[in-house]
Amino acid sequence: MLARRGGQSVLLGDVARVALGPEPRFGDTLIQGRPGVLLTMLSQYGANTMEVTRGVERALEEMGPALAGAEIELYPRLHRPATFIEYSLANLRESLVLGAALVAGVLFLFFFNLRTALISLTAIPLSLFAAVIVMHRAGATLNTITLGGLAIALGAVVDDAIIDVENVLRRLRENEGLGRPKSAFRVVLDASLEVRSAVVFATFVVALVFVPVLTLSGLQGKLFAPLAVAYLLAILASLLVALTVTPALSLWLLPRAVSGSREFAPLVWAKGRYARGLLALARRPVLAAAFPLALGVAALGLFPRLGLEFLPEFREGHFVLHVSAAPGTSLEEMKRIGARISGELLSNPHVATVEQQIGRAELGEDPWGPNRSEFHVELEPLSPAVEAGVEGEIRAALAGVPGIRYDVLTFLGDRIGETISGETAAVAISVFGQDLDRLDGAAAEIARVLGTVPGAVDVQPSSAPAAPSLEVALRTSDLARFGLQPLPVLEAVQTAFQGTVAAQTWEANRVRDVVVVLAPEARREPERVGELRLHTSEGESVPLAEVADVGAVQTRALVLHEGGRRRATVTCNVEGRDVPSFVAEARERVAREVALPAGAYLEFGGTAEAERAARQELLLHSSLAFAGIVLLLWMVFQEPRNLALVLSNLPFALVGGVFAAGLAGGTVSLGSLVGFVTLFGITTRNSIMLVSHYEHLVRTEGCAWDLVGRAVSSHK
Repeated sequence: MLARRGGQSVLLGDVARVALGPEPRFGDTLIQGRPGVLLTMLSQYGANTMEVTRGVERALEEMGPALAGAEIELYPRLHRPATFIEYSLANLRESLVLGAALVAGVLFLFFFNLRTALISLTAIPLSLFAAVIVMHRAGATLNTITLGGLAIALGAVVDDAIIDVENVLRRLRENEGLGRPKSAFRVVLDASLEVRSAVVFATFVVALVFVPVLTLSGLQGKLFAPLAVAYLLAILASLLVALTVTPALSLWLLPRAVSGSREFAPLVWAKGRYARGLLALARRPVLAAAFPLALGVAALGLFPRLGLEFLPEFREGHFVLHVSAAPGTSLEEMKRIGARISGELLSNPHVATVEQQIGRAELGEDPWGPNRSEFHVELEPLSPAVEAGVEGEIRAALAGVPGIRYDVLTFLGDRIGETISGETAAVAISVFGQDLDRLDGAAAEIARVLGTVPGAVDVQPSSAPAAPSLEVALRTSDLARFGLQPLPVLEAVQTAFQGTVAAQTWEANRVRDVVVVLAPEARREPERVGELRLHTSEGESVPLAEVADVGAVQTRALVLHEGGRRRATVTCNVEGRDVPSFVAEARERVAREVALPAGAYLEFGGTAEAERAARQELLLHSSLAFAGIVLLLWMVFQEPRNLALVLSNLPFALVGGVFAAGLAGGTVSLGSLVGFVTLFGITTRNSIMLVSHYEHLVRTEGCAWDLVGRAVSSHK
């Protein structure tokens, strides 16, 4: 059921015929609004979401005249998942363009030479296009994940070209001052070969750093592995560009641009001040080492205090509300409750539309009855801070509706939660055992304790109230007295009240079942079930009440199983704190305050467990990758002191990231850990380039290790 501001309900089947693929079957979909219809269909028939959405929208446009003739107003963009994809892709495209513009500005500012900046910038389109071509040939698609990887690689792909161009430009300037200058070809070749080894090994190190991300399993692997693939393809393509295209362009454009070119005056001034400051620190090595060590210790002390989460909180302007009433609640009652909730939500100026889906389709994936509804709430374009406030207002509106249980999730959070644990909430506690009543009691006690843990919202035990049922218990002695058999009697009851397919008939090009069942008025009152007439072999008519006890009973509405084990669950979401710390406190409180029945045991699931498993997997694979990096660095330097110098710089890469995470809210997600992995790669790359250049100056040019003094003298 969909809601707009006021209106009435109609059945989708009353206003449209929907067909997708051969012999489709759809359940009834209720729609509420200004006499209006929403048709939202997603299909996997070999097409992606965007293609299917556009095809459906074209079909709806063709149906426009027929709908208008029936005075039906169509709202085609309600609960449209493709909208989120469009916004995400648009944001990523803007990020790529903005990033490229910023890189171009920085290059021109620091090179202060249009030709050198253009040579460096060519690495961006060539590297990204090469990565896209490889992904396309491999069958991958450009999506929000792969585009994110290309956006992250934007600064890295130009790095190799900058190193080569800067070294060529510097050597050309030095060559101009020689009494017998070398040919431009010789200078460019020597300058490129001078940095080639360091550039190649630095890129391979970055590739090794990303191996742990590539090997992530589960949902985290599906999310981050494509990002890592896109990133690695881009930087490997940038290496190829730096080794081939960049030297060629440098030889073509730079020799004629060196004469009369100067460095940017503010940059020369800054380099001179930096060199003098560095020289002062070099004369006080204890002080030079103490400051970064202090920062490193502070960062290491802050890191354990940061909160951890599986994925960052999504703010896509779309909330999913799961609302449940008592089992047995009728469709009409859920429509009434839905109309009240929709009206209260739509009174919020930040809410654009509300959709309610009651029960499930005939062949749907979720086995819910009409007592459960799922609302999709679309918001107006809002800032993340305002959207967080709207979430609280939605919870307050639901809290004012009596007799319901509910939880509030973002659209992506709902889908990710179901993928991870089968539950939509962030935290799921399962109690396994044999006695269902005791399991329900333990779940209720866990829910009580969980509700007192700070940060818990939407706490729900799986044990719903008992469902009202009508029980027909046959009396064997009375059946024998009338000559009746149990199975035919039960089949007669089923045919009368549930229906039995007796034949099939054709209507146009569709096959319809012919069902034998009592008239609706004869099935409406439970008290009349006992009046069902049964026929004996002698032709007598016997009421069902003569051979069976018919009465209302309370039965269990739901029995959960997992791996052949009975279980009861308690789910909740977390607000105002990170999920892992909440789970840690919940574990301690539940273990201390809840006594489980004999033979029962607990399992914690949800995003917290997924984050813990992903973090352990990432750390393990990072350790193996680190061993490979050490071996690769030994191949580069073959000098223990230089290797130690590069490795000692790695812990300091944490400093800025940890402090930034602390200032940004004190929470580190799995995405942040992937960012730290990227940061380690960049730091190692810079260290390799710097130490390799030092080695070249010492071994090839005969300079002393007093390189700081040389830098200062060059800027006097």
